[in-house]
Amino acid sequence: MRGVFVHSFTVSGESIDVNGHVNNLEYLRWMQEVATMHSAAQGWPLERYLRTKTTWVVRSHSIQYLRPAFAGDSISLLTWIAGFNDRMSPRRYLFWRLSDQKILARAETIWVFVDASTGNPIRIPDDFKAAFEVIGDDADVLQAVRKDLPKI
Repeated sequence: MRGVFVHSFTVSGESIDVNGHVNNLEYLRWMQEVATMHSAAQGWPLERYLRTKTTWVVRSHSIQYLRPAFAGDSISLLTWIAGFNDRMSPRRYLFWRLSDQKILARAETIWVFVDASTGNPIRIPDDFKAAFEVIGDDADVLQAVRKDLPKI
């Protein structure tokens, strides 16, 4: 689906906690990694942020865990931009297990665009906004996932 970035991976043993499933901190790490990959794929790699002396910082994370993930699971992590205002942007995530085609977790991060030297929020540049397609309705993503993702 246009506007949705997909990264597929296999859960390693290092991601497993004492309860025998993926540790919640791994979900946060994966969310940050896929956001960075999506940004780079849309023309905003780390080098561009360094050159423009800008960056993103997290205002908040929310994760709804629906099912546990285990070592060896093949997961597709989907992410998309859900909107923009002057200085903030919600990014959503969907964790999808390929073997049983189940949603493992849904998540959202509110990112704030900042001046890297001061840490102060600044206006999101128009060329950044133009690089991403906004998907405001999660139902569209879920419908596309159920139809298309198992084929990946």
